[in-house]
Amino acid sequence: MRKCITATYNRMVCTLAPHILYTKHDDVFVDAVTLERDGQPPKEIKLGTFKLAGLKDIEVADRSFIADAIFNPGDIKYDRVTLFVVDRS
Repeated sequence: MRKCITATYNRMVCTLAPHILYTKHDDVFVDAVTLERDGQPPKEIKLGTFKLAGLKDIEVADRSFIADAIFNPGDIKYDRVTLFVVDRS
């Protein structure tokens, strides 16, 4: 299931395409591509890191996504800390 999520982050409603969920220093993070921020598309496509505790009002959106090529699941920062990763196929 590659569904987007909506959440409030820094008081802005965002639509995110979550690519990986992982831990770092006992906190949980999600790396995701921001598809919209307050209803507007981003100026550039990039993979952002969001602390899960900082995302409020999280909901699964009725919008699918394709894993972006900018995501590298083999990145060393994900080694042995990955909880969930999107299937790239």
